Amino acid sequence: MDRTVIAYVIYLVVSIGLTVWVARTLSRNGRVFLADVLHGNEKLADAVNHLLVVGFYLVNLGFVALYLSDDDTVTDTRGIFEALSAKLGVVLLVLGVMHLANVYVLNRIRRRGVMEREQNPPVPPQAWTTPAAQA
Repeated sequence: MDRTVIAYVIYLVVSIGLTVWVARTLSRNGRVFLADVLHGNEKLADAVNHLLVVGFYLVNLGFVALYLSDDDTVTDTRGIFEALSAKLGVVLLVLGVMHLANVYVLNRIRRRGVMEREQNPPVPPQAWTTPAAQA
């Protein structure tokens, strides 16, 4: 088997494995965060969580597929490691950026919800007082 094909196979296996691991981790741990953002609506949190995971898979696996091709031919074992380190490094950076973008957007939504909750008084007004006359 050609060394370039070996590098491609290793790249695909590791990249897909990393993408699945990150998506599952984000899904499992992000559910609690989403429930808080969505004011305890568990069904909506599960639905949004699932949609985010599907989008995460589509974007990252699409990137992995597009980034697969390489103009250089791998001629030795050192070349396999060099090609894999460059490709996997970029994939890890993209996964990290996607994760940070998701957390940033969800945190902004959460902050907006907290501010809306704080704007409402804890109890409705009980009475009306007339302003004092100014002298």
